[in-house]
Amino acid sequence: MTPNEIARLQAYLQGKFNNNMIKLMRRPKAPDSVEMMLGDEFLGVVYRDEDEGEVSYSMNICVLEEDLPKV
Repeated sequence: MTPNEIARLQAYLQGKFNNNMIKLMRRPKAPDSVEMMLGDEFLGVVYRDEDEGEVSYSMNICVLEEDLPKV
């Protein structure tokens, strides 16, 4: 992913979730994805996919069971 593409995607996610603390960080060994952070907390990975000239992005969010509240 190019720096411009990452910046555009970050701006989109910040607007969609109304949260400027969302940051996307490059992954040196995986150029087709970025880490999604909320402040300094890791949320997950956003993957870039290109199929027949159309580009899409998918998010994989990681939630540890130990972080879930008791209900």
